[in-house]
Amino acid sequence: MHLYIHVPFCARRCSYCDFAIAVRREVPARAFVDALLSEWTAWQSHSAWLASPVIETVYFGGGTPSRLEANSFATILGRLRQDREMAPAAEITLEANPDDVSAEAAEAWSRAGINRVSLGAQSFSAQVLEWMHRTHTGSQIEAAHHTLRAAGFWNTSLDLIYALPASLQRDWPADLERALALEPAHLSFYGLTVESGTPLGRWTGRGECIPLADEQAADEFLYAHRRLEAEGFEHYEVSNAAKPGLRARHNSAYWERKAFLGLGPAAHSAFGAIRAWNVREWEEYRRRTEARRSVRAESETLGETQVALEELYLGLRTTNGIPASKLRGPVAASWQAEGWAMEAGGRLSLTLQGWLRLDALVASLTHC
Repeated sequence: MHLYIHVPFCARRCSYCDFAIAVRREVPARAFVDALLSEWTAWQSHSAWLASPVIETVYFGGGTPSRLEANSFATILGRLRQDREMAPAAEITLEANPDDVSAEAAEAWSRAGINRVSLGAQSFSAQVLEWMHRTHTGSQIEAAHHTLRAAGFWNTSLDLIYALPASLQRDWPADLERALALEPAHLSFYGLTVESGTPLGRWTGRGECIPLADEQAADEFLYAHRRLEAEGFEHYEVSNAAKPGLRARHNSAYWERKAFLGLGPAAHSAFGAIRAWNVREWEEYRRRTEARRSVRAESETLGETQVALEELYLGLRTTNGIPASKLRGPVAASWQAEGWAMEAGGRLSLTLQGWLRLDALVASLTHC
């Protein structure tokens, strides 16, 4: 079993963010831990959970999990270990903002059992960080990474966002160089997307912000691939690269469609074809757990066609691809003829050009 724990609290909302967050000056850590463990208790008798007792990975995402009191993680992880077997080499990841990292916090995270930290860097540019509504500086990213290494965290990841509006004059190669200079074990790079209801969505709707042209966004993606490969990283998933042996095991479980349990507001769970998700807002989540009511918002069971498409979409995100037998005939042949896919060892995987068209290629299968 793989666990995702959603910690919704943030100091402010980033300009591009449409995630389920709760902006709070003071984080209600005790109330959150109590609510989370109440939901965890309710899951202990679930049939799907009983069939998979060993916890292989835990991922604290958000929101900004690093805003929780450091001892909260010891409480949560201690309870998980008390109720279920934790694999000896379990990967336990914490997403952290650079300005939340201190020597004291890093040491407390390590004592609790966290062994992997993903830093939300996004950029090192002061202008870009201000535009994004981030709360840290470029120098804080570097200081935070050094602090983590001093506390014994060798398995670190950095997040960067590319394809920013040309008006920002962001230097993408310079950002990559500053990230690589820190020698992280893993690097994630995501293309900026415009979501309705966000500040970025409103700026774009009013014509105040013009998205980067697709060709330029593709150039930045391809540049990152070349630069990371040159530094010994394996570009193993469309948005992720890692040093050999250090791929993100938790996220890989999603792409391999393994069972996972989500705890916290808006968290999703999946068992085979079953999907379930929690209520989105923190206050509603808290009220329900206090009243010992279910926090589930909705659930669904995917049909065979939906499962097949999900397998294709998730598999094609990775260099491992899919069994070639899953997609034969004129579609696979045309993809290979266009240079978007290749077949080797009985598996079909996308090329870099295919990854750039991933969503459109999989969407086209619904019309076949």
